[in-house]
Amino acid sequence: MTTRGPIKNSRMNFKFQNEPAEPKGTKPIREASSIIEVFILMIVHICKKILFFDTNLKIAIYLGALFLLSLIADILTFPKTYFSRSDNMFNQYFVKIGWFWTLFLTVPYVLLTSYTICCGRRKLIITSHLMRLFIATIFWYTWTTVFNVIETKYGRCNSIKFTDKVSCLKNGHFWNGFDISGHCFILIYSSLILIEEARAINGWERIKDYIRDENHARSLNDKTASINPLKNLNTDDLKTLKTLYEKYTPYVRALLISISMLQLLWDVMLVSTILYYHIMVEKFVSGVIAILTWFVTYRVWYTIPNVLPGLPGQGIFKYNFDKVNSTNIAKRKRSKVLNGKHFMGMPINTNQEVEEPPEEVK
Repeated sequence: MTTRGPIKNSRMNFKFQNEPAEPKGTKPIREASSIIEVFILMIVHICKKILFFDTNLKIAIYLGALFLLSLIADILTFPKTYFSRSDNMFNQYFVKIGWFWTLFLTVPYVLLTSYTICCGRRKLIITSHLMRLFIATIFWYTWTTVFNVIETKYGRCNSIKFTDKVSCLKNGHFWNGFDISGHCFILIYSSLILIEEARAINGWERIKDYIRDENHARSLNDKTASINPLKNLNTDDLKTLKTLYEKYTPYVRALLISISMLQLLWDVMLVSTILYYHIMVEKFVSGVIAILTWFVTYRVWYTIPNVLPGLPGQGIFKYNFDKVNSTNIAKRKRSKVLNGKHFMGMPINTNQEVEEPPEEVK
């Protein structure tokens, strides 16, 4: 048996009919990263692992420590350490002005990230992002004031000569009152605020690729369907985004590293407070209030569609969608490619659902 012509390829290659050939080598590639940038990205990755530890598990650990560890601390006396002294440096210069340090890092971080993803639209920055920190500050001030009022109004001095807390303490006496731990509240609430606001960094590095790909597509006047989240931006917004992203990204990374360090410090000081200060009930109540305040705002209020303010990372385009959403987008893109095509002369209709085979065939 002889063949009539040479066999060019032993494999059968299939291709959709009327499908244009894919251009090769036309998509721009990412620029090579320097050693310093790679090192910084490694640090940022570690910080993200620290900050974005499972929040639900973290809250469970907080509540468990506030209850069990505090209960043990009420019964047993732990060895004295530097952290057991109320005049230790971390307590004096950090915890007592803890909300200042929280705002000191989160305000510029939120400002830079929101200014970038909102392409400089100031009204959107204020109403959708900085407003969250303003609301958090109101809750912090309200709760700490309530704690102080409860202790002052419903407490009493161990000497009947004095009826107010100030004069009682000034004259060397002890004030007996329900002293809800303001330290536990501020440490837990600040930690949760830092974690939530830092989430704007998720997908941040992806923006660089989106800008590059979108600029390339527009330079070629490419009108094909795209999942690039920047495709709906006008030319001015895209140019502004590129400028702001390149300008502020180093500062965003530096602030994220600082935020992760501060959050670690808050956790250490929380353990110190649990071991050496207040009684279990005072600490547990303050922790529950902090967690409920965080939950009502970040997990309920801010997630309501079309209600201000929005969640961290929400701008005029979406860049920080999760892996599930990315997978769904990829599947939809593949479905659109296959829809209306032909394979080996047979039409493919992806709009029809594929029937599952009977159980005996499976």
